[in-house]
Amino acid sequence: MPKISVEIPEELLTDLDDHVGDGGKFVNRSDAIRASIRKTLDLLDEIDSRHGRIDDE
Repeated sequence: MPKISVEIPEELLTDLDDHVGDGGKFVNRSDAIRASIRKTLDLLDEIDSRHGRIDDE
């Protein structure tokens, strides 16, 4: 799996960490970030589909 590096404001990282680890929704930061990217891409696909910008095959 490719690795990437991103800069994240401290406030977002703190919020993210509240959902990671024991008792959190995600095992680690990477898992949380991947889930967020997937959800965002799904949302963008829905928007594009509504606007006729996706060819549903």
